[in-house]
Amino acid sequence: MEARISMVSLGVADLAASTAFYERLGWTRSSASNEAITFIQLGPVVLGLYGAEALAEDAQIPFETGTFDTVTLAHNTRSREDVDMVLAEAEAAGARILKPAQEVFWGGYSGYFADPDGHAWEVAHNPFIELDADGVMRLPD
Repeated sequence: MEARISMVSLGVADLAASTAFYERLGWTRSSASNEAITFIQLGPVVLGLYGAEALAEDAQIPFETGTFDTVTLAHNTRSREDVDMVLAEAEAAGARILKPAQEVFWGGYSGYFADPDGHAWEVAHNPFIELDADGVMRLPD
């Protein structure tokens, strides 16, 4: 198995509302999207928005509303200032700030927001790992 993630799928309560939220962030829905799923290219990874019940059914997992699935997504930035800017942008698009940006124990700077379905996104600047020209984190060997 190759060491990579191709796609992150989020189970959402309202596909149209979630799609609109991510479009307000300036992200573009792919023409491969349809009435059941929205695809958004995020650099080398694809974000898929899919009805929560349908996603649970597809994975053959019992569907329960209001549970935290212990998954967070991360958006790394090139600077501390970019963290503040991205959190403000997300809030303006309709996100709920879970944790304002602050210095963190590992030496970086981060905060969290939740999308309309409560999916937690960390926005972080890690001064120890740079992003390449395409915004991809390149970890040292």
